Amino acid sequence: MFEYREILLVILQKKDRTFLEYGLFDIILKKKHKMENKSKDPLHGITLQKIVETLVDYYGFDTLGELIPIKCFNSNPSIKSSLTFLRKTDWARKKVEDLYLKSLSKFGNR
Repeated sequence: MFEYREILLVILQKKDRTFLEYGLFDIILKKKHKMENKSKDPLHGITLQKIVETLVDYYGFDTLGELIPIKCFNSNPSIKSSLTFLRKTDWARKKVEDLYLKSLSKFGNR
């Protein structure tokens, strides 16, 4: 697969008007710009529900409640009640997100 700069170089060398007429030159530049501006946030695009479900699947509520001692993981835990609490409580959500990030390498080995 060609790199964008290789494609642009070919276009510029051949001065192929077909690409310019169909707007492909602009499309290539926009795609390159999008790829360069991807988020560096490792949680980008991952929902809180996915994070909690992954942690519960890997650790279970018992271990999760030991790692992050909050009531929603220890007292009658469920995904729904945990999500409700975490969406309202920033400090708890941060702890869950941090554990998820620390555990990512473990999830890949399953």
